[in-house]
Amino acid sequence: MLTDTRPARQRTIPRYQRVPRWHRMDMKVSPYLYIAPFFVLFGVFGLFPLLYTGYVSLLGWRTDTAGSEHTFVGLANYGKLLHDQFFWNALKNTLAIGVISTGPQLLLALGLAHLLNYKLRGRTLFRMSVLVPNVTSVAAVTVIFVQLFGRDYGLINYVLGLFGVKHLDWQAGTWSSWIAISVIVTWRWTGYNALIYLAGMQAIPFELYESAALDGASRWRQFRSITIPMLRPTILFTVIVSTIGALQLFGEPLLFNQSQTPETGGSQHQFQVMAVYTYEMFLGNGKFGYGAAISWAMFLVIVVIVAINLTLARRLRGVEE
Repeated sequence: MLTDTRPARQRTIPRYQRVPRWHRMDMKVSPYLYIAPFFVLFGVFGLFPLLYTGYVSLLGWRTDTAGSEHTFVGLANYGKLLHDQFFWNALKNTLAIGVISTGPQLLLALGLAHLLNYKLRGRTLFRMSVLVPNVTSVAAVTVIFVQLFGRDYGLINYVLGLFGVKHLDWQAGTWSSWIAISVIVTWRWTGYNALIYLAGMQAIPFELYESAALDGASRWRQFRSITIPMLRPTILFTVIVSTIGALQLFGEPLLFNQSQTPETGGSQHQFQVMAVYTYEMFLGNGKFGYGAAISWAMFLVIVVIVAINLTLARRLRGVEE
């Protein structure tokens, strides 16, 4: 009588049901191959520039000094930042414009998304049209708003003049320039955030609104008690993304200045933000090492502020629970 000398596993699984070795290897390796393009692109265009900028920030690299690209100065560029009044001015301008633009922007986006969530005629057209400002060129939008905020012939001053307000030089003043740039940012990004909120609202079960309506809750009560709590993760996401975008603001303040040196951010640097100041150090003055230090300082500021946002959000969530 013949005995089967094959291992027990091979005796219990028929030959036609066995998974080939190459197929098992493919099941283990293929997921990594699918996500590899992202990490390759991130490494080439994200991680490497970040690390190289950090290396350059440790050098005294200047275009007006021969051989300075290899001069190691350590943390001297960062020490210089602590005593640079223009850097602190740029940081103040960045935070101020970010606060003025982010809050109204997200509130308007939330209200607009709430309106677009209703059954309106042609609501698809309205939903598509709110994204038009975001896909429009930053340069074109800023140039148009510069004309609107013109001192002598701008439409904004003309409308204000109808109410007895004197013409404002929006570019000359600190607060006026902050408000003007914030209006440009708000107009450009409100529709984008509104579509994000709208997508979150459509994921909320409609039965919750029906039950609230049967209990006599008004639409405002439904919005406060159902929509806002259910949208909390989406709101946190938009707050973080908008904060990062505000701290990286570049095109609007650069093009808002119509002088021969737009990278200065106004005659008194009244609306020069950190990204514009970095641009001035790199291309205006040729101080590559110092400009790289400013870039890393801006990166650290973004990390700190985002971490504060996350911490506050978690504490609020813990208090409510």
